[in-house]
Amino acid sequence: MRSLVPARVHLGPVALLAVLTLSACLLVGGLPRALQASFDDALHAALRGAPALQTDLLAQVEPPSAENSLREPAQFAAADARLRALLPPALRPLVLPAGQGTSHMSAVTYDTPVHGSSGKRYLNVGWLSDADRRVRWTEGRPPGAPSSMTYQRETIPVFEVGVSEDARARMGLKVGTTQILGESDYAAVKVVGVYAAVDAADRYWSLHNDVVRVVETLPPGGLEVERRATALISAASLSRLDGDDRNLVYTWTLGLDPGAPTSLDAADVEAAITDYVRAVTVEPATTAGRYQLNTRLPELLDKFLTAQNTARTVTVLVLGGLLAVAAGVIVLAVRLLSERADTALALARARGASLRRLAAAGAGPVALAAVPAAVAGYALSWLVPGPPTLVVHAGPALVLAVALGYAAARPVVAHRTPLRERRDDVAAARPPLRRTTLEALVVVLALAGAYLLRSRSLAGEAGDDPFLLVVPVALTVAAALVTIRCYPYPLRLLVRLASRGRAAVPFLGLTRAARARPASVLPVLILLPALAVSVFASVISGAVETAQRQAAWQAVGAPIKVTSRVELPAGVVERVRAVPGVELVVPAQTGQVQLGYTGERAEAIAVDVAAWRRVLEDSPAGLPALPASASGLPALVSPELHGRGTMDIGWQARTKITEAGVVTAVPGFFTRGKFLVTPLRVNARPSVNTLLVKGDADPAAVARAVGQPLAVVTSQAAELAAIRDAPLTGTVRTVLGITTVALAAYALVAVVVMLVIGAADRTRALAFLRPLGLSERQARGLTTLEILPLVLVTALVGLGLGLALPAALGPGIDLSSYAGGVAVQGYAPDLAVPVLLAAGLAVAAGLGAYVHTAAGRGRGRGSGATLLRTGDLT
Repeated sequence: MRSLVPARVHLGPVALLAVLTLSACLLVGGLPRALQASFDDALHAALRGAPALQTDLLAQVEPPSAENSLREPAQFAAADARLRALLPPALRPLVLPAGQGTSHMSAVTYDTPVHGSSGKRYLNVGWLSDADRRVRWTEGRPPGAPSSMTYQRETIPVFEVGVSEDARARMGLKVGTTQILGESDYAAVKVVGVYAAVDAADRYWSLHNDVVRVVETLPPGGLEVERRATALISAASLSRLDGDDRNLVYTWTLGLDPGAPTSLDAADVEAAITDYVRAVTVEPATTAGRYQLNTRLPELLDKFLTAQNTARTVTVLVLGGLLAVAAGVIVLAVRLLSERADTALALARARGASLRRLAAAGAGPVALAAVPAAVAGYALSWLVPGPPTLVVHAGPALVLAVALGYAAARPVVAHRTPLRERRDDVAAARPPLRRTTLEALVVVLALAGAYLLRSRSLAGEAGDDPFLLVVPVALTVAAALVTIRCYPYPLRLLVRLASRGRAAVPFLGLTRAARARPASVLPVLILLPALAVSVFASVISGAVETAQRQAAWQAVGAPIKVTSRVELPAGVVERVRAVPGVELVVPAQTGQVQLGYTGERAEAIAVDVAAWRRVLEDSPAGLPALPASASGLPALVSPELHGRGTMDIGWQARTKITEAGVVTAVPGFFTRGKFLVTPLRVNARPSVNTLLVKGDADPAAVARAVGQPLAVVTSQAAELAAIRDAPLTGTVRTVLGITTVALAAYALVAVVVMLVIGAADRTRALAFLRPLGLSERQARGLTTLEILPLVLVTALVGLGLGLALPAALGPGIDLSSYAGGVAVQGYAPDLAVPVLLAAGLAVAAGLGAYVHTAAGRGRGRGSGATLLRTGDLT
């Protein structure tokens, strides 16, 4: 039997099958590629945004004595080559060569006090192999070779050094000055130059923070701030720098290329780092001692993998539902094409055709439509940027296998006995006990899985728990089985009620709906998951958007916030108030306060809380009111300060505050630790360094009005855009949106195909009823009543399942990575989109039934006998 003949005769179903196959292969091949590309972009963004101190591999050693010290750069280079030779294969492509990126070598002292400073000032010296391209000299000259001098009757080395502009200003290290370092083994440093970083924002400087700025710390229990800085020396000074007299550490920094790792290799990189740590720590590479490898890259990769696993779990659920629905719609299209050829296949079987020949005859036309379409969809998916994964190759192959397998199997099952006829539209067959038992088992297992998921969700890791993938599928199948088995019972009740009326159309329509053929209830297996996954995606997207908005407000604390490291002049507030769009400006002062007369410190903000609450109106962030206090100024305190009652604090002056409330976080400022919120009058003359602005003003205009180079202007809108535009977040939202639209389209196609599949039986029934006086209007009503109950029931069940899935899976999925760190919880659904999807499907089914009946009006004009005799029922 030739395949071209039935394909040409049934061109409509063949074209529909081709379009469905192409779209399904394009989606299941393209969306995973886009998702994987977003994983790579997110990883690269995380690595570029992290300090080099977190991403790079630092091999460090402290020379135990002068004999083991390295005296020239060539010795450092030789050790660097040996360290790179130990790199595992998975790390070698990721590490930049020496002198590129952040890869370099250094020798730096630590905890070197300035003589006579009582331990409050520390000035270390250090050699950086790439200092010549990292700093520019703004005063004096680069340091040269060391010399000697006599101090306290001892000859001590004198290192020529260059210091940062910050160290010159804050530690008084001007060009020409000399400082004595140490408390016993002395050394002198002579400042010969001042430098500034070529790029102060370069992530490189996280490795040597005190080289470009003075680091201030308050030791535990101390009352006075310690200042630390590192001065640069020349390579020639290495000859006088040893481990006998100094706290000295050598470091070989193997810089990571932030754009080299891929998300697929992240787990392998973690394992390779573990192997490298083991190899380096046992390698006696130099006489300086054994290395210690320091890196925080595994922590960064673990954080990324957690976010990736969550994204993969959500998208696998959604894409798995999309694949299942697409395959189901394709099966419906194949069934439509196969039923068109049933008469010819039955005749061929009666004449002796083998089952193998019937399978080939059924699969031939389907192969002509599906194979080219699958190849085209797979080829088009390669236009989507991103690395191919197993799903990219297996998805289209699975779609094609489902189409061809069903096309070959259905004729064999339907015509295994020659001339076997069934009347499924007359009496509903009772399902066998074995099938009923299996379906009941599926329902019980699905409910048990959902219960176990919720009871053990906190113990599982997002993305690694198989229940997160199995339970939704099981719940969807269970809901579909229950719907298929239970929906006829309420319809039979309606049939009894309709039988008491005088109108025949409700009775006939509901009766045919209650006795639907298996082919008529098959769309339930498509419509229900399509609606459930669409509603699930909609609810998840809505919950993430709500959490993102809350995160943006928590990060900024106002529509626009102005912060400055120095005091803002009085005229700034008035200029900001005059900016178009500004409704309210609330000045504030932030700083660190001393608690009591001890070394305990806390972060503080002094502000008019009532005015700030007006700024936060209609936002998800908020602050409690600040009630008056009988003794001392009222204050909101963090949980760590709760219960202390009245406290004496030192800010600009000593004052007493009284606890008036507890806040776990202060929007825009504090989220953990010790902090407090006080009235602005806590200081007699507030030193305003923060402005909280309400309104829809342009942040750039506010920045121009402030006019301070050290002031930073941030906005809630910009923070929200940054959260939403993150590579991983944006792609997940896009995948959810595309999937929702695709599932809605597949659901509509399923309804149309369902109408067409039942056209023959419907036409036969109408052909008998029209001679009895059935009007066109009654025919349309009968068709609508036959189709609509199943669609309505399925829509309601799908809507309920879609709304229930987030609640069932929510505790096991941490979506905070896509919401600026704010936990996505509650999943309070916005019912507009879900209800619109369900209602749209029901309306489309009703309109489809109406249009389908109207289009076939001409076929019912003859008598039932004539139509049956001619066979014109399709």
